[in-house]
Amino acid sequence: MASVTETHHHRNTTKRPHKPFKSRHSSKSSLKAIFKGKIEDGEKGRRRTPHQQVLSKLDRRNQAKQNQRKKHQEHIKSSNIFSGRGAAPKIVAVVPLCEDVNAQAAVESLNSSLDIQADVPSSGLVSVDVERFKQRLEYIIPQNHLIAVLDACRVADFVVLILSAEQEVETHGEHLLKAIESQGVSNVVTVIQGLETIQPPKRRAQTLSSLKSYINHFFPDQNKLISLDSRQECTNVIRLICTNIPKGIRWREDRSWMLVERVQWPAKKGAAEKQHDAKDSETEVVLTGVVRGKGLKADRLVQLADWGVFQIGKLTAAQSDIQHRTRKDGVNMKPELEEKILDQPTQEQDDLAELAPNDLIMDDVEDISVSQPNSHRKGVLLDDHHYFSDEELDVASPPKRLPKGTSAYQAAWLLDDDTDSSLDSDDEEIDQDGDYSMDRLDSGESSSAVHRAVSQKAETEIAPSELGPSEMFLDPSQDEEMEELAAFRSRQKRESQEDLEFPDEIELAPTVLARERLARYRGLKSLKTSVWETTEDKGHEPEDWHRLLAVKNYKASKNRVTREALVGGASPGTRVHVHLRNVPVAPRTNDTAQNPLCLYSLLRHEHKRTVINVSITLDSAYPLPLKSKEELILQCGPRRLIIHPLFSQLGQTPNNVHKYDRYLHPGRTGVATFIGPVIWGAVPALFFKRSNSTQAAQDGSCMDLSMQDPASTDDEPQLQLVGTGTCLPPDPDRVIAKRIILTGHPHKIHKNVVTVRYMFFNADDVRWFKALRLWTRRGRSGFIKESLGTHGYFKATFDGKINPQDAVCVSLYKRVFPRLASVWREEI
Repeated sequence: MASVTETHHHRNTTKRPHKPFKSRHSSKSSLKAIFKGKIEDGEKGRRRTPHQQVLSKLDRRNQAKQNQRKKHQEHIKSSNIFSGRGAAPKIVAVVPLCEDVNAQAAVESLNSSLDIQADVPSSGLVSVDVERFKQRLEYIIPQNHLIAVLDACRVADFVVLILSAEQEVETHGEHLLKAIESQGVSNVVTVIQGLETIQPPKRRAQTLSSLKSYINHFFPDQNKLISLDSRQECTNVIRLICTNIPKGIRWREDRSWMLVERVQWPAKKGAAEKQHDAKDSETEVVLTGVVRGKGLKADRLVQLADWGVFQIGKLTAAQSDIQHRTRKDGVNMKPELEEKILDQPTQEQDDLAELAPNDLIMDDVEDISVSQPNSHRKGVLLDDHHYFSDEELDVASPPKRLPKGTSAYQAAWLLDDDTDSSLDSDDEEIDQDGDYSMDRLDSGESSSAVHRAVSQKAETEIAPSELGPSEMFLDPSQDEEMEELAAFRSRQKRESQEDLEFPDEIELAPTVLARERLARYRGLKSLKTSVWETTEDKGHEPEDWHRLLAVKNYKASKNRVTREALVGGASPGTRVHVHLRNVPVAPRTNDTAQNPLCLYSLLRHEHKRTVINVSITLDSAYPLPLKSKEELILQCGPRRLIIHPLFSQLGQTPNNVHKYDRYLHPGRTGVATFIGPVIWGAVPALFFKRSNSTQAAQDGSCMDLSMQDPASTDDEPQLQLVGTGTCLPPDPDRVIAKRIILTGHPHKIHKNVVTVRYMFFNADDVRWFKALRLWTRRGRSGFIKESLGTHGYFKATFDGKINPQDAVCVSLYKRVFPRLASVWREEI
């Protein structure tokens, strides 16, 4: 009998879905789940964006092929400027990080590996031709101080970091690494000197591993460290530099830039002409170099290192170095070319004006030189309203004192001066505000008369008090109050040194009127949502505030000016002569061979002033807090500025109001605000501080002397990196609100009614700030009910019973305006 092979198969399912309910029987939750995420308007089921569309297999292949072709074209475009004999050289910055390494010896080792003969100076530019890889390299050996290293790395395509095999990286080298990493760097190559000198040889692998772990902390993409003691390894470094395409720096590649190879000043003149030119300290300068980044336009302004901002007269073609060379017989390979103008400025050339003209200021802007008088106001500004104005009575009129048995009809016919003369003695004891005279009490008179006056006043009131029987309040003597105040404040100072939770508390002297001292301050119900009334700040705005550049739509404006730089001008890779107008003669004495120059083209409007916001985070090596308005040196893109920034909280609020910070503490991130030139894009920013400045010594700020540059002399400014950040969109409408907190001490507590002292010191101040909301450190809120006495005591009502150890606080705010920045120039 034949065997029957059994095949496995799945049986048909017997499960059937239940019949769905009718829609009229659906519950609210089921209907919400059905219609969740649906868009009512438009065609149903249509995918609107390209990312939401489902492509077919053929379309996906076509899209991948287009992306591949686009990427290949971008690669060819980026590498074209380095291909050919007359191409742009690759710029290599050589930075030593230890004291026992030598950048000059490192460059000589790299050149000798390919038998290249070149004179290498201790610092400056070295240009060599690599015939083996058909490339030109231009080495920059910077001087061993911070500014020179940053300038070299800012313009370099490749940065070669030299480590020592025997000595660790000290504080100065680590300082350089942090600054280079923070400002942005292109490609990094790490090499080691003296590795072959380590004995025994088995320790070399351990040394390599330790140095690799250290450098990966700053640059994680460093997979291999190369030894300069080996000829083959040096050849690999040259091959790596010549064959790779530099990735560049984002903010630098969005602009046109050029490493200046030669500076041509006007020819020296006679004594008579020199005397004539002494009055005119500006002249025309010709700079020669290869255009990099975007196309260089004559209509745009240029930033020349720390010299300043200048206009371009014209752009002319320049012969490459190869065209200048001759054969052995002395005959030129190519004759001299006539001057060929590549670009000239047009009528749309940017001018050097930093502010808008006065005739362009809007008509509705009022010129208010002084603040509006507030003598007619009787209350503080809360949000956008002044409470207790002339139409509103701030205090209820005191009840008229009448003899016993007087009816309301009879009281209407009695004038104030027709009352019984027997009450004249009581008028001396109780003044118009209902306060009791301290002179009668201090003279030793018995307080029984005061008790009788209080009882008589209580009997003449129309309605009983809601707070129960009134309690007599006696102002303490002046000496007792001053002693109690001094003891209280000394105790508060000891507590405030330990507590940084409330850094905005201030103390008013008893002789100072709060309504005059805090006339510019206002109250806010909510710092993040309340509307800020700007008309109150018109008289305190800085000069030319309305002439600053206002950018309404930052993203659209940035995209527009960035697209303008894509077309026109001298194309990248072209060697040009840049003719600059009105260059000061003072930098002529600078040695450009020892200090290489770099020219950066500015985008449109980048020379105009506005309110600049930069995020800032303190460096971990700087343990001290930074004070607002303290002098700092900011490096942002191609500029270096001296700023006195205002620190404020980072973030976005609905009303665009941000709290001012007196100090920026370590570990916190804030926003530094100042008035300066516009910079488009998220450009990295570095904050430095003078380590040996006289101002820092006068302020008593203790600096970390170990962070100072050991190679710099006493005449050079020593800078210390204190923080890093990124440029934020400029916004003149961003309100920086300085907060102060007035604190009071709960003197007496009865349920939710509290008598508060030491916040104010006279009754008028209490009435002026009566509209503000009170709050406590433990979360209670309340308001001022009435003033007590003449020494600033008042009665307040809270939403619950407060703790006797709690403090009663009130917040006040005023707008502070940023300060103008100035150009920083290195002292030579």
